[in-house]
Amino acid sequence: MRLLSLVLFLGASAADSSFANPIILGNAVVALNGPWRFHTGDDVRWAEPDFDDSNWESVDLTPAAGAHDSDVGLTGYVPGWQARGHRGYIGYAWYRVRISIESARGESLALGGPPYVDSAYQVFFNGRLLGEFGDFSGPLPAAYGIHRPKFFALNAAVVEKQNCCVIAVRVWMGPWMLGDPESGGIHIAPSFGTTAGVDARYQAQHWETLRGYIVDAVEAVSFWLLALVACSLIPFDRSNPAYRWMAAALVFLGIARANQAVFFLWEIESFRGFELVTVVLMIPLSLAAWTLAWYYWVRPRYSAWLPRVVSALTVALMTLTILRRSWFYGIFAPSFEAAVRFCSMSVRLIFLILTLFILLRILLQPSREKCFVIPAILLLSVGLFAQELSLIGIPGIWFPFGVGVSRTEYAYAIFDIALVALLLRRLYSFRAVQGPPRGR
Repeated sequence: MRLLSLVLFLGASAADSSFANPIILGNAVVALNGPWRFHTGDDVRWAEPDFDDSNWESVDLTPAAGAHDSDVGLTGYVPGWQARGHRGYIGYAWYRVRISIESARGESLALGGPPYVDSAYQVFFNGRLLGEFGDFSGPLPAAYGIHRPKFFALNAAVVEKQNCCVIAVRVWMGPWMLGDPESGGIHIAPSFGTTAGVDARYQAQHWETLRGYIVDAVEAVSFWLLALVACSLIPFDRSNPAYRWMAAALVFLGIARANQAVFFLWEIESFRGFELVTVVLMIPLSLAAWTLAWYYWVRPRYSAWLPRVVSALTVALMTLTILRRSWFYGIFAPSFEAAVRFCSMSVRLIFLILTLFILLRILLQPSREKCFVIPAILLLSVGLFAQELSLIGIPGIWFPFGVGVSRTEYAYAIFDIALVALLLRRLYSFRAVQGPPRGR
């Protein structure tokens, strides 16, 4: 078996060609934990192999034993630059590492891009751009998720001619990541080795990402199927809009969950697209539609004001939400941003109060159906008001079998069962009273 010897070293100038600590590989791959040279800012010269980076700071990307991120459960995670002395920094930064490759004749080589980066990056090999994750063609890069492994094939003939190879990673972090104290730059090291070895690691990392978001896709499909079940109740009670609103709410909620998977699994939707679809549109629409669905479900007599209030709150929440998103980062004064944040939280709190008001109405009704509808509303509210639950310190995620499953995903899974029971209960009551609907 041919051997590939990879030597990593850092701390010398570009003119220093001494190497040490060879890592002997078979048909395999090694994580480029470094240490790397790191510098904030941006300069195209920093991609060049002969650039002197000896005065840059050193960053070690070696993860602690058993380390994983706090969302999906991706292994090999390390904190970013906010936790390494660059608190509050957003924008560009560069990572550089020098490697020596020995006995690589005939080997097909590849580089595995870092599978977790805030928020976009470009990879350079000896000054040549290998590829990127994100779109760097505009004034500011467009980010496409953060959990996405990449595979970059290398020309073995070009590699063999080099005594010293330099890998440079140009990273850009968007301002929306500042709220995470561990955000910034590379969280999981790139990898280097034979094509087969890097491809095997790429597939394993891709599977880690896939299993982290497959639950969102499954939930979306379940919501859309439940929307069809809700629509099946319409012929039995055409005067009650509860079933139409419930079907719409399930569709909106399904789009929000599906878009979560689309954003993180495929490089087809930018962060702003994700914000617009999920945060600005689907979440407020879901809150509104569910409030009206439960409102009409209890057949109110003295609350005709509520639909008008819900409509106004929905428009207000959409407006306030978009003012807080990436389109307007850094534009408004801090006092205005604080006011928008307070108003947004207040509108969500009003939606929560309306939900509690409807729950109280249900509790006061002499109906056997309350045993079905109350659990459904409570479970749904765990997901709809996840922000508020996190603010009071309720844990938001667990890692069964090493996969991150959120509090919302648990609640929605049980909610699906509760909603099926509720819909079947009402369908049974319709059939018991009037029998199946007759066609003309």
